[in-house]
Amino acid sequence: QVQLVESGGDLVQPGGSLRLSCTASGNIFRISHMGWYRQAPGKQRELVARIINGGTTNYADFVKGRFTISKDNAKNTVYLQMNSLKPEDTAVYYCNAAVNFENYWGQGTQVTVSS
Repeated sequence: QVQLVESGGDLVQPGGSLRLSCTASGNIFRISHMGWYRQAPGKQRELVARIINGGTTNYADFVKGRFTISKDNAKNTVYLQMNSLKPEDTAVYYCNAAVNFENYWGQGTQVTVSS
């Protein structure tokens, strides 16, 4: 069994920064990719950023230049550094990972950007 545990969500003012973390634990043989999705109220879940085994990264257009994804392979942990946050970034952020060729989701962490 594999678990993804996220942390780092919070209330932040516009223009502020947050760092999300997600750690995979359990019986792990291979992690193909890890990434972040988000879902705002009334909207579909959407890809924010993803890092593929080997280091290739993909970003949604709406976060390019503001968010950075990184991964610590030794800790099976993926990070999302979010800068210049906007109210429209408010959402539940979900960690996603392909572990042992199966897809897993975290429980989600709330990010609220508001003054």
